[in-house]
Amino acid sequence: MKKTAIILGASGLTGNLLLHRLLDHPDYDSIKLFSRKLLGLNHPKVSEFIGDLLQLEEFASDFKGDEVFCCIGTTAKQTPDRALYRQIDFGIPVAAAQLCKKNHIPSFLVISAMGADAKSKIFYNRTKGEMEQSVLDVKIPHTYILRPSLIGGNRQESRLGERLGTIFAKLINPLLLGSLRKYRMIEAATIAYAMVEVAQEKPQETILLSDKIASWGNK
Repeated sequence: MKKTAIILGASGLTGNLLLHRLLDHPDYDSIKLFSRKLLGLNHPKVSEFIGDLLQLEEFASDFKGDEVFCCIGTTAKQTPDRALYRQIDFGIPVAAAQLCKKNHIPSFLVISAMGADAKSKIFYNRTKGEMEQSVLDVKIPHTYILRPSLIGGNRQESRLGERLGTIFAKLINPLLLGSLRKYRMIEAATIAYAMVEVAQEKPQETILLSDKIASWGNK
């Protein structure tokens, strides 16, 4: 049977690459996009649901499918208000997981970040770690948390720090071997491909570090 995928964050770098991967995938005949503004993609597989993702429970009747891919995330620069940052990076993924449970969706995949730690003294790492723990507490049968390192790719917005980081990462990537592979920069396309592969294969591992994501995404 063909499947229905739900994507949150399809307008972002990784989410958009994921969307196009799913459009080309023969196992999916329906892709639901939940966002605050229209992506404007005219495709027979795609349905768009527009509203306030901070009130995700309002989408409950339409939030039905086989798999949820949560690519939601912001940055300190985009969202300097910490309360709003937490609403986005913690609140939206957790609300999505709760809707998965409510609507009996068996698979939930979410992008977190390397360094996520609920006990961290760093606000951003702690927020990601608390999000992960709350998502796992929902106990969706097939839950996968992806923790990429620095993400490479062509973004619409200009981020000087990320550009410099990308240049540096490309220089040191070949030196990061063995247990250090998880610190290598990873391309957004690799993450997108990995999410689809993991959704199909359903491995036993729940938390996937960057090196594991790369192995799935480069199959």
